[in-house]
Amino acid sequence: MTPKPSYRRTHPDHQPPKAPKPPKTEPGGPVVVPVVEFTIDADSAMTVTVDGVPYLPEPFAPAWRRDSFPTILDTLTAQYRSPLRVQVHEADGSTFTDIITPPRERPAPRPWEVPPPDDVMAAPVRAVPSVLHQVEGAGFVPGEDVAVAIIHAHTDASSNGTARTLLTTEQAALSVTGEVILLGRISGTLTIGRIQ
Repeated sequence: MTPKPSYRRTHPDHQPPKAPKPPKTEPGGPVVVPVVEFTIDADSAMTVTVDGVPYLPEPFAPAWRRDSFPTILDTLTAQYRSPLRVQVHEADGSTFTDIITPPRERPAPRPWEVPPPDDVMAAPVRAVPSVLHQVEGAGFVPGEDVAVAIIHAHTDASSNGTARTLLTTEQAALSVTGEVILLGRISGTLTIGRIQ
C-alpha cells in the first residue's frame, strides 16, 4: 500500500510584512471657505486679506479703495471657484459679514450641440413656449405696486440693526430694475435699495 501524498500547505515561521492600508477618507468632510477681510479707513482707503494673508493690488496699480470691492470679489470668486466669507470692518467700528457665491459656469458645449456654420442651411426651429410659475401672496393694499424679487443670498444685521450685502458684477446684472430687497426674516422689516 502506497502512502497518500500530503496536500497540506506548510507556512514559514516568518511572513513578509503587509503594506499598510491607506487611510479611509470619508466623503462630505468639512468644507473650508476662504475668508476675505476688508478694512476700510475713514478716507475710503482699504486693506484686504485672504485667510489672514495680505491681498495686494497689482504692482504699480493704485492702492485699494472702497470702490474696488466689485473688482476684488470678481477676481477672488473666479480664482477660488468656491463661496467666499466676506467680512467688512468699517472705520466707525461696525462689521459686516456675508457669503459671496461664484456665478455658475456654463459647461462647454458637446460636439453635437455646437451650432452649424452660418453657410449651412438650417431647418426653421419652432419656438418653445416659456413655462410660467405662479407665486401668490395676500395682505396687500388693493391696486398697490408689488415688487417681485428672488432671494439670492442672506446676510446678518449688525449690532445697530442695519444690513448690507455685496453683489458681484454678474449678480448685480441680474437685477433688471437695479433694486435689491432686504427682508428681515424675524422682524419682517422690508427695505428696497438701489445697487451702488
